[in-house]
Amino acid sequence: MNLKKMLAAHAAVLALVAVSAQAATNEDIAARIKPVGDVCIQGEECKGAAVAAVATSSGPRSGEEIVAKSCNGCHGAGVLGAPKVGDSADWKARSDKAGGLDTLLSHAINGINAMPPKGTCGDCSDDELMAAIKHMSGL
Repeated sequence: MNLKKMLAAHAAVLALVAVSAQAATNEDIAARIKPVGDVCIQGEECKGAAVAAVATSSGPRSGEEIVAKSCNGCHGAGVLGAPKVGDSADWKARSDKAGGLDTLLSHAINGINAMPPKGTCGDCSDDELMAAIKHMSGL
């Protein structure tokens, strides 16, 4: 009988420790299970939009920045036949065949062959893509 009392006492102590380890208030529980982010839909007001606007309000990025961030992975090595950065002859031939830089820009915007639309720079403007093309091609 003493053994049952000792086991019951230990179980009670463990239960008290477990209860005290958890949050005791609804606010603490809410803080533990709150969402880590919000979903914003374009055209609708979103409380996170102010942060996004601040992050993108620094103005257009240079062609060199875009190439370093988004284009160099494929165009640096010529992956799957992509024209290489700095190979002006290849870029000139492609530009002439396509009908000029505007067509190359259209390819960059819409994708061509293995290159997806906008490559890996989904947030690039058309002007930034053109700056990247000019930087890579030297044209």
